[in-house]
Amino acid sequence: MQRERVSENVYWFQSEIYAQVTAGAVIGPQWAVVIDTLMPQETVTMKEYIEREIGIPVKYIINTHHHADHCWGNCLLPNATVIGHKLCRDLMVEKSSSALAEAGKENPLFKNIKVVAPHITFDEGSLTLRVGKKQLRIFSTPGHSVDGISVLLEEDRVLFAGDAFMPIPFIVGGDPDILMETTRLISKMSLENIIQGHGDIILRGEIEETAKSNIAYLKGLRKTVRSVLRRKNPLELLAENDIESCGKSRVILGGLANELHQRNLRWLYNQTVNGLIT
Repeated sequence: MQRERVSENVYWFQSEIYAQVTAGAVIGPQWAVVIDTLMPQETVTMKEYIEREIGIPVKYIINTHHHADHCWGNCLLPNATVIGHKLCRDLMVEKSSSALAEAGKENPLFKNIKVVAPHITFDEGSLTLRVGKKQLRIFSTPGHSVDGISVLLEEDRVLFAGDAFMPIPFIVGGDPDILMETTRLISKMSLENIIQGHGDIILRGEIEETAKSNIAYLKGLRKTVRSVLRRKNPLELLAENDIESCGKSRVILGGLANELHQRNLRWLYNQTVNGLIT
């Protein structure tokens, strides 16, 4: 697991075992807030760094959304109160137990994991949390998923964006139009850094260009799907489409980019032909 100090009392962690997924920690004088948990294999390592090396207990976890790589480690921080969107809690209650049971068939590690859904939720507006001298504003950033939220450190202008911002936008289960609007919103926030849900930290000078690239990619997905709708063997044509044609590199996220791209295309095609996205 990689880690880096982003600003005073703010840390970034990146997985070395799954898709460069990230997490964060904001350290106060008496307790810490963790933003996402990585996968459970690395949650304990992150916890030990915060609680043993820094010497501060974790009091809160903020889940940016309900996907496993961001929240299945909740149970390994049993003394922490979990914060998330109301839809995050609903989706974890409805779906996570069955998904965890399936994962346990493939990996015995997951047999010892329990779903811990958010204890504190919000539906509209935003939540604020004071951690030492830092004010955290928690607000909705949907598009990748309906329950997506981000965490802004107001004094530092650092945004933990969850999967609302990724090296390759991922829309399976989400909405590309909403994600474009969220990307535009984030790009106009006068940020110093964006902590993506996966991948490396985006610096101030890179934010505008990265946002434009992500929006162009989402538009490219739509254009590609529309181009095959009236042709024979549309799924075969989509399978031949590589990520470079939509302006992204296949080496992103340790080589997972083209796989994610293909999943985006197939999902968007199915949503379009079923009339769920126009």
